[in-house]
Amino acid sequence: MSTPANPILTSAFMRAVRGEPVPHTPVWFMRQAGRSLPEYRKLREGVGMLESCMDPDLVTEITLQPVRRYGVDAAIFFSDIVLPLKAVGVDLDIKPGVGPVVATPVRTLDDVAAIPDLTPEHVPFITQAIGQLVAELGSTPLIGFAGAPFTVASYLVEGGPSREHALTKAMMFGAPEVWDALMRKIAGVAAAYLEVQVAAGASAVQLFDSWAGALTPRDYATHVQPHSTAVLARAGALGVPRIHFGVNTANLLGLMGEAGGDVVGVDWRTPLDVAIGQVGDRAVQGNLDPTLVFAPTEVMTARAAEIIEAGRAARGHVFNLGHGVLPSTDPDQLQRLTEFVQSYPL
Repeated sequence: MSTPANPILTSAFMRAVRGEPVPHTPVWFMRQAGRSLPEYRKLREGVGMLESCMDPDLVTEITLQPVRRYGVDAAIFFSDIVLPLKAVGVDLDIKPGVGPVVATPVRTLDDVAAIPDLTPEHVPFITQAIGQLVAELGSTPLIGFAGAPFTVASYLVEGGPSREHALTKAMMFGAPEVWDALMRKIAGVAAAYLEVQVAAGASAVQLFDSWAGALTPRDYATHVQPHSTAVLARAGALGVPRIHFGVNTANLLGLMGEAGGDVVGVDWRTPLDVAIGQVGDRAVQGNLDPTLVFAPTEVMTARAAEIIEAGRAARGHVFNLGHGVLPSTDPDQLQRLTEFVQSYPL
């Protein structure tokens, strides 16, 4: 008597990231769970961001909301890239309208050494939330995620969000021994965080590099790529597909592909057909401009069709926006986009 196939492993999303034929182009949206949903805003009333990320019941409900509403092909675990740092004891908070703010920025090797390595005991709420989610999601895959070393390091060094990343680059170039130690530390934390998520039941993972686009290819290859490679290698040992995504990374796509991962996420600034030629024999994810959901439906879907057609040339294609859902997005328009992508003839 044969064992029934695991419905998650045979889902459109998992087939696409493995480069296998799909029944339809799978679609999910970065930041699909969040501020664009009225049910999310109601649930989060009076609850801080990090507080909500550490409440298993809230995480479960928030992660499920867009799956229920849109019927997307994958859920993305609701968390924040600085949560692992908070969990190990770094004094930080997420301030509304600002973002992550670190009380004592990292400057020295002693500062790096003071950051504990992450263990499962630091994040029991993650294990609980994912267990609950897997039970609820059924055949829908859950994507775990972590912030990439460069982006997380920038928050730690700058003390908060930065446009220029001047202090970050000053450390990278002027104190390379501190920089290397910090990146190794963060890579270890990120990899351990992904390991916890996969052990609890996540079916895939995404490494998210918000600020990598601030770097030249040379500086990325020298100072960043080895550390992202280390995270993706540890995730690869878990046997789950890995998505590597960065913002404004048109000049880094080849290097990001080389860093590892099965899928390279492409932001909206790079045409998908151009990106496919740069990332090697890998699947791609993306890449509709997030502002196109504010256009008339027929304009949005026409552009989506172009992206789906371009994606045929890749090893596999997961439809997504080229960055996260904007807070003022109309959920009904995302619903129409989801239905369009899933019904588009292959």
